[in-house]
Amino acid sequence: MREQFSFSSFPTEQFIELTIHQFGYEKCPRNHSFGPTTRKHYLFHYILSGKGLLISTDEKGSNQAYSLTQGQGFMFWPGQTNHYIANDDDPWTYIWVEFDGLQARELLIKAGLTYNNPIYIDKSPTLREQMAATLMYIITNATNSPLELMGHFYIFMNALVSSSAKSNDTTRTSLREFYVQEAIAYIELNYHRDISVQDIADYCNLHRSYLNRIFKTVLGIAPQQFIIRFRIKKACELLKLDNRPIGELCLLVGYPDQLNFSRVFKREIGTSPHKWRNKNRLS
Repeated sequence: MREQFSFSSFPTEQFIELTIHQFGYEKCPRNHSFGPTTRKHYLFHYILSGKGLLISTDEKGSNQAYSLTQGQGFMFWPGQTNHYIANDDDPWTYIWVEFDGLQARELLIKAGLTYNNPIYIDKSPTLREQMAATLMYIITNATNSPLELMGHFYIFMNALVSSSAKSNDTTRTSLREFYVQEAIAYIELNYHRDISVQDIADYCNLHRSYLNRIFKTVLGIAPQQFIIRFRIKKACELLKLDNRPIGELCLLVGYPDQLNFSRVFKREIGTSPHKWRNKNRLS
């Protein structure tokens, strides 16, 4: 059995751009093994002490082995197969957080943590310790308000990017990132209309298949899925602040059919618009 283990879930339905799913602390016994397993979301482990072995698939499906120790971290990507084992002589203790959201992939790429390069190595012990302390705060204050914990999670993600030796955080913007930002700007102005991916491609003067490809590369999702998530994000804002009937509000975010809106909302958020409003309304 594990010597020490703590775990907490999180109300993910309140956040779209970046959200925590669960987090915890684990002190493993000797040779404790977990996996092979895959995840639906991103999962980051930070090693507080001890050693262990990670076996993780790369983009070609081949297994890669990594011997890890205190002060390092390892990242799981959605759909990636991972198997990890605590050292026999000096088993590891780690903290972890599972998360997702529209910004998750972009931030991890900035941190240099990719499917083929899942290992976190710091460029500054001071920055690394700040990152670990912020994650530990979230874990040890699990009963605090979700909004407070999300504030600390944004600080954690910023610290993860800035402390990583592989950080790619730069002000230079590639051409494909420019096109994605241009597409997002179009969506922000027209999400309430009946727009299609082809409309966005035409606006950006791009072929639809290329727009799909660069969206998946930069953001990790297709343009259509981004439109859906953006509309649902705006719907959440309205449900919090606007007392008008849901049948009227759904029109303002591009859904003329309330039944279809409710179906999409529940699929994305996990509950109905009516229940979500009752739980989260501000007025």
